[in-house]
Amino acid sequence: MRIKLSTQGIVLGFMLTLLVLLGFYHHNIQRLSTAITLYDADKIAHNFLSMYQHFTAKRIEASAKPFYFAVHYQSLPETFEYEGETLSLETFLSDTQTHGLMVIKAGEIVSEQYFLENKADKQHISFSLAKSFVSALVGIAINEGHIQSIEQQVTDYVPELIGTGYDGARIKDVLQMSSGVKFNEDYGDFFSDINRFSRAIAFGTSLDSFSASLTREHEPGTYHHYVSIDTQVLGMILTRATGRSLSDYLHEKIWQPMGMQDPAYWLADDQGVELALGGLNVTLRDYAKFGWLYLHQGRWLNARGESMQIVPQQWVLNSVTPDAPHLQAGENNPASSSVDGYGYQWWIPLGAEDEFMAKGIYGQYIYIDPDQDLVIVKNSANPHYTDKTQQWGAKTIALFRAISRHFAEP
Repeated sequence: MRIKLSTQGIVLGFMLTLLVLLGFYHHNIQRLSTAITLYDADKIAHNFLSMYQHFTAKRIEASAKPFYFAVHYQSLPETFEYEGETLSLETFLSDTQTHGLMVIKAGEIVSEQYFLENKADKQHISFSLAKSFVSALVGIAINEGHIQSIEQQVTDYVPELIGTGYDGARIKDVLQMSSGVKFNEDYGDFFSDINRFSRAIAFGTSLDSFSASLTREHEPGTYHHYVSIDTQVLGMILTRATGRSLSDYLHEKIWQPMGMQDPAYWLADDQGVELALGGLNVTLRDYAKFGWLYLHQGRWLNARGESMQIVPQQWVLNSVTPDAPHLQAGENNPASSSVDGYGYQWWIPLGAEDEFMAKGIYGQYIYIDPDQDLVIVKNSANPHYTDKTQQWGAKTIALFRAISRHFAEP
């Protein structure tokens, strides 16, 4: 017996099927839409302040005993110099679509500015600032005996990476972005590995599976090539070694003892695995606390005047010391893809005396100048970030150094 379907019936059936599919995949479609338009000029500012609302995220509660910096607001320099040109600070902050700028000098907030949609209690996406938090957790895990040594193989803790690009790499190699893994980190290339990774997150793809898909390009420990997935692998090592999620471990070891005053959010895949390489969402003041911790070599003085070593001192010192030729700063280092130096997920800018920094795409910075007792935090949503002719990074460092000189003791 044949059943004849009317055109209306076919259309109705198609529409019902479509509605079911849209309902089932609605969250993924929303995430994919956000991922694809993440850096669009008319959306970027809002997106960077609401990432944890669009993607799966794990909440890290604020400290039960929050710490607050003293406040002594002062003026910033109106201009700074870059390659013989005088630039306006106000114009530069506008051109880079700055969301927040904070300067801490001698334990006091001397400047705190919010722009566009940002406010003191709003969490801003970290991007690669998160890498430096992960590095701190690795140092703590080693101190607690969860990880024996950074000379161990990655596969000692993550055996599922045997036979992948990470087979044969040491933990130290991934800490120093020298794993040898092949990876295209160009955010301006829609088909780059990093943008493929973003779309994988939108679809809920396992982050661990994506990490296992990469192949080898260089001998581990010989060439500095910035590969964000290296930090994802560090996250895999941490969770296997500690038996804890990154969010739980961060909450106990850093957020609570440091008195972080606001909750944070860590983006995660559909299996609950955190985006170790760049998924933290943190307020400006709490980013600044982390910078202040590293300025004091991992030691923290809480609101009651109690001093505690949160991150081992030697780990902090090692983290900001390039210890091999391929990690040294320089314009023409043949074994590095960067002009800046690199440690354990921390950058040492070209021409640094003692400065070091955490850095994330589109203008995220925690800049630390120990001999000036100074920390600068900048959150941004620069829609022109991929325009390499503008030298945004070099100009930003010039600005930070001008601010540091401005607050230097006479």
